Amino acid sequence: MKAGLLRSPSPLPGFGLSFGIMMTMLSIVVLLPIAALLGRGLMIGPGALWDMVNSDRIWAALSLSFRAALIASFFNLVFGLMLAWVLVRYRFWGRRFIDAAVDLPFALPTAVAGIALTALYAPNGVFGQALAPLGLRVAYTEIGIWVALVFIGQPFVVRTVQPVIEELDPDLEEVSATLGARRLHTLRRVILPTLTPALLTGFALALARSVGEYGSVIFIAGNIPGATEIAPLLIVIRLEEYNCDAAAAIGITMLVISFAMLLAINAIQIWSRRRIGLV
Repeated sequence: MKAGLLRSPSPLPGFGLSFGIMMTMLSIVVLLPIAALLGRGLMIGPGALWDMVNSDRIWAALSLSFRAALIASFFNLVFGLMLAWVLVRYRFWGRRFIDAAVDLPFALPTAVAGIALTALYAPNGVFGQALAPLGLRVAYTEIGIWVALVFIGQPFVVRTVQPVIEELDPDLEEVSATLGARRLHTLRRVILPTLTPALLTGFALALARSVGEYGSVIFIAGNIPGATEIAPLLIVIRLEEYNCDAAAAIGITMLVISFAMLLAINAIQIWSRRRIGLV
């Protein structure tokens, strides 16, 4: 069989070596760990896996992890777009500082972020004391988990959408206005369709990071079973109890749910790209 039937022809050599290195790294970093987890699940058996997962405490932790991740990712989707738009389209004092601060969650250790957020939003913290007269409590509640996940997920949306906004020609907006379209109509018909693939990519990245987040959440969550206990913490607890099978069962459940969610997001992304003629 000719090589051209397996891959598109390219004037650059080195496909075999590059492909081999890529598959080796992909296998070591991604495929082998997932295969090991699934293999452990096969050894345990579907029935035993279900018995290990089917408890009120575990389902509450799974529900909290995915619910909080979705809420935080939707928040980042909206406000991350707004932040990226302001950073690209406007020039103002302090813009470079804000642009650099966007990457702070990437550089800051998650445990440090969790401690800092807890110190700010605890009942005796600066923000916690300000919110107390309003009857709002953030630390040691689900709201605190949202705050932590928004903090760690925000850069994924901003840095994914920002380059696309930079490539977006402002003349398109001017033409739309010249033709009589209002700003809301221009946003809905001209800008958002172009940004949708990048927005979905940023949303998926933020969601994937938020679902498995541990360090920044456990300090501010309170870790109350059935209320503010997240699924990654349950995995750590099972490992500390030397119950590796139960930890694997929770991990497999999270893997299946995450895969289904990311598959749905990718399907929507492909549809949006086809709709605007990118593929």
